[in-house]
Amino acid sequence: VNLYPSHACREFNYIFPLLQTNCGYRRDNIPQLQDVSDFLKSCTGFTLRPVAGLLSSRDFLNGLAFRVFHSTQYIRHCSQPLYTPEPDVCHEILGHVPLFCDPDFAQLSQEIGLASLGATDEFTEKLATCYWFTVEFGLCRQDGEVKAFGAGLLSSFGELQYCLSDQPNKLPFEPEKTGLTKYPITEYQPTYFVAESFEDAKRKMLEFSRSSGRPFAVRYNAFTQTIEHVENKTQLISLINSMQAQLSIVEDALKKM
Repeated sequence: VNLYPSHACREFNYIFPLLQTNCGYRRDNIPQLQDVSDFLKSCTGFTLRPVAGLLSSRDFLNGLAFRVFHSTQYIRHCSQPLYTPEPDVCHEILGHVPLFCDPDFAQLSQEIGLASLGATDEFTEKLATCYWFTVEFGLCRQDGEVKAFGAGLLSSFGELQYCLSDQPNKLPFEPEKTGLTKYPITEYQPTYFVAESFEDAKRKMLEFSRSSGRPFAVRYNAFTQTIEHVENKTQLISLINSMQAQLSIVEDALKKM
């Protein structure tokens, strides 16, 4: 926690105190997932769903499309407090939850999930690799410095220091190249990818998703919490009408400024 002010991105440092106030984040307490999930839902609509272990890439990404994050409940062994090759509750609530409370980051995560729906196994693995190098082990530029935003970094005291040192390689985040990069899962990463911002990473992931070859488009309906196909004229008109309603709100707000 002492490294967060100097090593973590500004969004993380803004949200973390709110979790301490609202969710029982303390040195002597492990927050209840339901309390954390309720707070998370009030921020961005994401919820936590407990699981017993790792899921397949397709199943995990599918959850993100619905703004559901599958969270483990066990804790790392005391013999390895600085690093765990498998996600545990420290990884989930310290690494993932804070930034899932940020709207831009939540949207980036959901876009990766939406891109996986109906995609081939090959393309899904590319998306999972992009997820690994962003949501799990991502770096970003802020105010001329490189900061950590990946959950695997923010939940690992050792790797959080290592990732911002001169030891690993740091490359620009480009989904076409990042998605083909091999990575280890039992040791610190030899290479990290640096995004210019969450918004820039989201834009690049949207562009990359168009190369999936999927014969239809999808959108998430936040009102019904369902995924809708957009593959005919009627559905497209419905989407346009929804967008026009949102734009009218923007137009009204601009007039009143």
